[in-house]
Amino acid sequence: MALLKVDTIHVYYGSIHAVKGVSFEVNEGEVVTLIGANGAGKSTVLNTISGLLHPRSGSIEFEGKDLKGVPPHKIVEHGLAQCPEGRRIFLQMTVEDNLEMGAFTQPGSTIAGGIADVYKRFPRLEERRRQVAGTLSGGEQQMLAMGRALMSRPKLLMLDEPSMGLAPILVEQIFDIIRELHKAGTTILLVEQNAQAALSVADRAYVLETGTVSLSGTGAELMASDKVREAYLGG
Repeated sequence: MALLKVDTIHVYYGSIHAVKGVSFEVNEGEVVTLIGANGAGKSTVLNTISGLLHPRSGSIEFEGKDLKGVPPHKIVEHGLAQCPEGRRIFLQMTVEDNLEMGAFTQPGSTIAGGIADVYKRFPRLEERRRQVAGTLSGGEQQMLAMGRALMSRPKLLMLDEPSMGLAPILVEQIFDIIRELHKAGTTILLVEQNAQAALSVADRAYVLETGTVSLSGTGAELMASDKVREAYLGG
């Protein structure tokens, strides 16, 4: 059974039909990526899975449970965490306070261990633990956003544009971290405009164009596709 099953969802912003019948699945232990141009509906799909938006029709199931009408904080409790586009960390709070906020669904007894795990994965954050998050570099803020999401001990981690605005060397670092998380058994749903990087880590991938899935396959198959190469990989 799929860990996450998205079935024919239609999502609107007012009268604008942003997502038009998108369906896909994420199995346990996979990295699945959604690629596509700006405005293709990728972030809208993630925000709908997280409960921040509501589909007009279609269904979303997580571990076989229908998420219709489940509030976002309860979806996090079910084991589904999103690292949002633009990072959205608490800029006036310290690194450690941000991480503690990520554990709001967890028993207090587990927080210290969770923070220690994040620091092991992101040693830079431990060096900055008392620093106000707004003074971190862009790459450090992205690490913090990912660490905060991991504090909820998710069964599925959703990453929305983790490479956005980062220098190429930092993009490499972030994707190395995604590979490490995958190797450690984390199931990941990745939305990313950097198609080359996204397909290089993906078990399976879906191409979104104007709110619909236009192509799907393994990461390697889509990397080799003439259509994908021409549209997203610079020929």
